[in-house]
Amino acid sequence: MAKIFYELKQNKIEGSVSNGKWFAYVKAIETMNTRKLAQHISEHGSVYTPDVVFGVLEKFRSCLVEMLLESKKVKIDGLGTFYCTVENVKGGAESKEKFNVQANLGALHIRFMPEQEAEMNISSREFIKKAEFINIATLMGANSEADTPVDTGKETGDDVSGSDTGGGSSTEGGSEDNPGGGLG
Repeated sequence: MAKIFYELKQNKIEGSVSNGKWFAYVKAIETMNTRKLAQHISEHGSVYTPDVVFGVLEKFRSCLVEMLLESKKVKIDGLGTFYCTVENVKGGAESKEKFNVQANLGALHIRFMPEQEAEMNISSREFIKKAEFINIATLMGANSEADTPVDTGKETGDDVSGSDTGGGSSTEGGSEDNPGGGLG
């Protein structure tokens, strides 16, 4: 079974309904770049060399961005769908006629929705069933910093370890009552 490492952090945000409560956060042990992923793929019985796999992945990346910027969704069977959303500035436009892209749009985001068809479902509720969770503190010793209270300054399910995938899933996230997302 796959192993997901997590660490516990205490919510230290004054005024939060969950102040003082402890929540789990995923602790990534490595960031796989495209070269490392290509090497890994080629080692799984592939007839393709790491350089060929790398080339395909690089072409995939550039074509994905191209298709998203043409208002297309990109579905990778068995994985999920990439799509764009816009972030409107607070307050919005006074009227349809006064809407201006430069003034009223704050950002364009790339999002990801995991596959949810029965045989390949990797949505959050199914994905959690495929993982074994290991508290990182058990690997580092009982008196590790992982159990030390931390003020993350966040009340969402954002990854506080500093890594960011650049996207989000509509099946992820946290709330004020559960800032760690699905593990709290």
